[in-house]
Amino acid sequence: MPIPFQPMPLQRRSLPFDDPNWIYELKMDGFRALAVIEHGRAQLLSRNGHPFASFSALAESISDCLPNVRAVIDGEICSLDRRGRPQFKNLLFRRGNPPCFFAFDLLIHDGKDLRTERLLGKQELRRLLARSPDSPLKYTEYIDGHGMALFQRVCKLDLEGIVAKQKFGPYITEREQSTWFKILNRGYSQKDGREELFKRERHQEPVPGWHLCALACEALNE
Repeated sequence: MPIPFQPMPLQRRSLPFDDPNWIYELKMDGFRALAVIEHGRAQLLSRNGHPFASFSALAESISDCLPNVRAVIDGEICSLDRRGRPQFKNLLFRRGNPPCFFAFDLLIHDGKDLRTERLLGKQELRRLLARSPDSPLKYTEYIDGHGMALFQRVCKLDLEGIVAKQKFGPYITEREQSTWFKILNRGYSQKDGREELFKRERHQEPVPGWHLCALACEALNE
């Protein structure tokens, strides 16, 4: 299935807010990806359209969980610890638990473009993922209207932040027009030393074919 678009970019916002016209999700600490599923196969593509070859096993698991499905799903590749929290270094260096895919928007389903009907897409996505509750595909829940309480909880749990999404805003790829905002936890412990790590490893690959530098740069720009 050719994909003529990129994932919707996130703009930055410094403070959380409440608004009944917005929904709020956890910002998962991992690699943003589009899961493209067609003809019994799945492929995970980066924000720049490059295949995540290092996550081919995860892509195969996704296709096994969704046979006979033709879809494009926007989400995040993560590695979770025993408490269910994303661990970015484990993901980067392929250690810890096997990676999973947090799905937050169903963009195309069986030929139907849902990018202008995002809440409908979320409802269909929930039904789709309910078929395989024990799979590496995880549905990303959202909070309606109450971003401040969610952000306070995120900071208390030492998570990366939240994403605010306008309820009925279209799914677009122009950053200046995006109605998705990331609001980051400034005290997030896992961000310490991350840029230095990427600089130090810029000319190295901990695993052959891992392409650490390209992945790291995409993560920094998200």
